[in-house]
Amino acid sequence: MAGRIAAEAGRVSQRHRAAIPPNRDQGAVPSASVVSHAGAVRLRLAVDLPYPTDLPRVCEQIQHDVADRVAQLTGTRVDDVTLTSRRLLTAPGPGRKRVR
Repeated sequence: MAGRIAAEAGRVSQRHRAAIPPNRDQGAVPSASVVSHAGAVRLRLAVDLPYPTDLPRVCEQIQHDVADRVAQLTGTRVDDVTLTSRRLLTAPGPGRKRVR
């Protein structure tokens, strides 16, 4: 249950904290995994993020949002949220071609 809550909280936070550039897909839905031990949880969350942006600040905000939401809805202490960026989404610009 905490994994689904974390993934949804990550999706909401990603949308609010890390505005994906216009004319881009919104990225994949965040994935989450949970390890629970002695009444506390550790979360791992993987998200797509926009580039350029202040990545450290955005990541910290998403981690905080997810930890707060999971703790609020489950009543469980969140010890750690490890955030992984799966890919960076860039805005297409004039003369910019996508490299594959």
